[in-house]
Amino acid sequence: MPNKPILKVATYNIHKGFSHFNRRMMVHELRDRLRVMGADIVFLQEVMGEHEGHAERFHNWPAEPQYEFLADAVWPEFAYGQNAVYDQGDHGNAVLSRYPILRAENQDVSAHRYESRGLLHCEIALPDSPVPLHCICVHLALHERGRRHQIGALIDRLQAEVPANAPVIVAGDFNDWRNLAGNRLAAALHLREAFRDHRGAAARSFPSNFPMLRLDRIYVRGFEVRHTEVHHGYPWSRISDHAALSADLALR
Repeated sequence: MPNKPILKVATYNIHKGFSHFNRRMMVHELRDRLRVMGADIVFLQEVMGEHEGHAERFHNWPAEPQYEFLADAVWPEFAYGQNAVYDQGDHGNAVLSRYPILRAENQDVSAHRYESRGLLHCEIALPDSPVPLHCICVHLALHERGRRHQIGALIDRLQAEVPANAPVIVAGDFNDWRNLAGNRLAAALHLREAFRDHRGAAARSFPSNFPMLRLDRIYVRGFEVRHTEVHHGYPWSRISDHAALSADLALR
C-alpha cells in the first residue's frame, strides 16, 4: 500500500512581529523562517492587520497587513480574524494555506473587554480528502475562567458545525499549562494533541530561548501523527517569545 501523503502544519504566536520585550521588529526574518519550515498550513496568533504608528516608525514596515506579507508567493490562501482593535491598528489570528480556503469565520469569544479573543474557523479543501478539513486557530485567555468559557465555545462550535467524519485541526496558543483544555477536548471531541500522542507530553514552547511552559498546542482528529518538532533557540528566539511548533500528519 503506498504511503499516505503528508500534511505539514505549524502554529506560531508571532508576538505582533517583534522580538522578546519588543526590542526589534522581526517581520522580515519571520517570513524567511516560516518559508524554510515548509508548512502547508500555518496557524498564527498575535498577527497585526494594520498599525499606523509602526508604519511611521519603521522604514521597512510592510505596506500590507502582516498576514498578507507573510503569505506572499508561498501560501496563496489566507484568512484573518480581527480580535483586538485600537486607535492605531488591530491584531488577531490568521491561517495561511497552500490549499483553497472554502470558508472562513471568526467567532468572538472574549471573556471580557480588556482581552479580545476569537476562534478563526476555516474549511480547507485537501486534494486527498472527500470532505473539507476544518481548521480552528485559537489564542486563549490568560486567566483560567476565560479559558474555560472559550474551550466551551470551541466544543459547541465543533459539535454544531463539523461533521463527525471530517478531519479537524485545532492549533494555537492555549495558555494552558495545566492541560485542562486537552482533557476536555479529548473527552468531548476525541481530539488528540499531536506532541502528546507522538512524544508522550505536550511540547514546551515558552519562552522560546529556553522553553519551560507547555502553552502552544496542535490538536487533531482524523490524522496519524508522523513527526513533531519544536522550533526554538537561535534564530527562532530572536523572532518571538514563543517557540514555533510543527507536525507532519497523514490522513487516516
